[in-house]
Amino acid sequence: MTTNRVTFIDTMRGFSLFGILMANLLIFQFGMYGKDELENLTSLDNGALYFVKVFIEGSFMPIFTILFGFSLIKLIESIRKRKNKSRWSILRRATGLIAIGWLHAKFLWDGDILVSYGCMTLFLIPFINRKPKTLFIWAGILFLLTTALTFGPTGESKKAQKEMDTYIDKANDIYVNGSYLDIYNFRSDSLPPGMDDPFILFIMLIIAPIFYAPLFLLGMGFAKKQAFVNMEHEKKWYWIGSILVPVGLACKSISFIESNFSNILMMGGSQLLAIGYVCLAALLFKTGPAKLLSPAFESVGKLSLTNYLMQTIICTTVFYGYGLGLYGKLGVFGGILFGIGVYSLQCVLSIAYLKKFKRGPFETVLRIWTNWSLNGQIKEKGRTTHE
Repeated sequence: MTTNRVTFIDTMRGFSLFGILMANLLIFQFGMYGKDELENLTSLDNGALYFVKVFIEGSFMPIFTILFGFSLIKLIESIRKRKNKSRWSILRRATGLIAIGWLHAKFLWDGDILVSYGCMTLFLIPFINRKPKTLFIWAGILFLLTTALTFGPTGESKKAQKEMDTYIDKANDIYVNGSYLDIYNFRSDSLPPGMDDPFILFIMLIIAPIFYAPLFLLGMGFAKKQAFVNMEHEKKWYWIGSILVPVGLACKSISFIESNFSNILMMGGSQLLAIGYVCLAALLFKTGPAKLLSPAFESVGKLSLTNYLMQTIICTTVFYGYGLGLYGKLGVFGGILFGIGVYSLQCVLSIAYLKKFKRGPFETVLRIWTNWSLNGQIKEKGRTTHE
């Protein structure tokens, strides 16, 4: 049964990378802020944009977040079986993610999530030895707190909107026509309106982990409860959790009606939808269609770090001026088709790669650093008590 659990987690990790790519293609094509200011779209692109915004954006990254929390506990359990103490290994893993993420954001793309995940690992250390019930309670408290904090008007002043429009126009010109160095300098030197105040940036760095915390803690709680091990016996919970799919979709759809509750509905609905997707996937995991697709998703999931970084390399090369220069030219629907093609290629290559190698290149580097050994194996020591 353990094999089933690992297979499901890897499969979901691969599935979440598909959704993450679909959402990120809006950024690769139209910019971090330009994607929310799209105008004069065709009916096809409008429908595709609505689909991505409601069904995908903001809901697949949380799936990955749940799985990250789950895997963190499993990693700690594995380390403690061999050498008891896991503190330094977790600290090294966190710093490794931060380092890879910083290089990713600095030299390739400003949409990196690895730095946040590394920082979040440090935030989660006090929760590692807590009981599942405690983790679930804290997840609930932080979920209510973070969604409540988003209450308020969604519109911007005319001055702020004009400044943002100017920034977006400049960004579009750089990404379409700029060289690698032009784009690198723009990302480094041209901060968007509202982000150029060091104090605001500092506050955001402090508050940001709290918004990520609920689903990390939920995943940690699932791992401690041995969720997804006896999947046949957990179907009742999967059915209940699947109800969150229509609830989340409804919340996200209603959020497009501007009100003080729009941000609450979008953020809360996105996270509820992510949980619903996990439960629905668990419910369908043993069905025929899922059995056909799961080996491909599983292979991508086993190489999740490498595949995530390769998505950036491929997409920036295709869309930015120093590559093929297709920035903004495929449209939203065309971007979806392109993403399906890229992900399908990753499935084929991941399956072929894993026939010869056990881990991906970036996974290997992170494992060597985490375990502080050239072969990436955990150094066993005498057993004492847990820290």
